[in-house]
Amino acid sequence: MINIKCFEFNFLPVNTYVIWDDTLECAIIDPGCFYKKEYDELAGFIEDNQLKVKHLLNTHLHFDHILGNTFVEETYGVRARGNDLDNPWIIYMAERMAEIGIRYEGHINPIEPANVLHEGDKVTFGKTVLDVLQIPGHSPGSVVFLCKENRSVFTGDVLFNCGIGRSDFHDSDGKALIEGIVSKLLTLPNDTVVYPGHGPATTIGNERKYFI
Repeated sequence: MINIKCFEFNFLPVNTYVIWDDTLECAIIDPGCFYKKEYDELAGFIEDNQLKVKHLLNTHLHFDHILGNTFVEETYGVRARGNDLDNPWIIYMAERMAEIGIRYEGHINPIEPANVLHEGDKVTFGKTVLDVLQIPGHSPGSVVFLCKENRSVFTGDVLFNCGIGRSDFHDSDGKALIEGIVSKLLTLPNDTVVYPGHGPATTIGNERKYFI
């Protein structure tokens, strides 16, 4: 059984998840920390609960989901894991943030070859296993993390409560997004809890109703 803590970070806001089991080993998914108080909140939670950070996982590399990557990497000695098809979003991150009026002068490391996640990979920590599913469309490198034992899935911006991710970016593919959701997510048990990148949690059973 895993424990799940959700934080809402930054100006959009983004759901950042800390997940752990009784070994106290944990993974951080999509650290969206932007303000100092958000860094402090995340670090304080990890310290207060005596958690040991084993993984930094990115569902995709849009800037709102990776703003805290450098903090997590430097604080806990881990390197981000995700799919490198989204690395161009890091290269042009400052420009894309400037388009919405946000000045950014920080640095985010691209996903290194050794840390690239693909369909069928497994991420393990403590007694927990997360299966990696690739579902491109919102971004080329979008992945989700499925915990079969706990019947929970962390979907980033692929699937939301009563909605799906945007597909109007220059590198998006709406058809691929729908196909991936239908073939890889809607085939999961109805009571699988969906933890999205924005907004409240939902279930596969609830979301299946919108695809009939």
